[in-house]
Amino acid sequence: MADGTVQPACRQPVYKRVLLKISGEALMGDQGFGLHPTTVNRIAEEIKSVYDLGVQVCLVIGGGNIFRGLQGAARGMERTTADYMGMLATVMNALAMQSALEARGVFTRVISAIPMDQVCEPYIRRRAVRHLEKGRICIFAAGTGNPYFTTDTAATLRANEMSCEAVFKGTQVAGVYDKDPEKYGDATRYDDITYDEVLRRNLKVMDASAVALARDNNKPIFVFSLEEPGGFAGILRGKGICTKVHGGMPRP
Repeated sequence: MADGTVQPACRQPVYKRVLLKISGEALMGDQGFGLHPTTVNRIAEEIKSVYDLGVQVCLVIGGGNIFRGLQGAARGMERTTADYMGMLATVMNALAMQSALEARGVFTRVISAIPMDQVCEPYIRRRAVRHLEKGRICIFAAGTGNPYFTTDTAATLRANEMSCEAVFKGTQVAGVYDKDPEKYGDATRYDDITYDEVLRRNLKVMDASAVALARDNNKPIFVFSLEEPGGFAGILRGKGICTKVHGGMPRP
């Protein structure tokens, strides 16, 4: 897997334990707000296809389809309160994804950084690791439990704590581009790129603290399209289109 276009295909998954980061907006389909059940079920099928390969899967889902802390703060709300509201939105999304996965026979645990025992488990690292070892998917909700940190940073943090081998960022485009591909027809996709280049060029992969945390722990980030059927499982089996963010030298 030297670059983002992974060839040749292999039968066994490249990684045994991974974390998938999904934005909250990915769950709203074309509604513009909230949860779109068909979209949630489609993404659940993608996750199950990776689970069926024997890969241990962690999930972090944003809350931007319901409430985004930065937007609330921009409208005059106190930032800490707005961020806590955003964390609660991620719990709602996590419960929706848990329901979709368990409807497909996949045992799932929602684990929240903010204790709310009646609906999900509190975050205890050793317990979460044990869930993975028992073949359960872990959905980490409520971010880091602290304001001023995004779910991107929470995803990289949990990936490190769970000893995941890689972070997968599911988006609406097939990787990282030099400019917005939805606005510019001549946008160029990178097969692979270094953490430092992402930070230097301020490319919108994940926020800067998340990328720096991945860099400091040598955790590769794969950016791919959730709109591509079989894309998540395909990359893990050695095929598919994505951008790999890593610490080595990018291809010229």
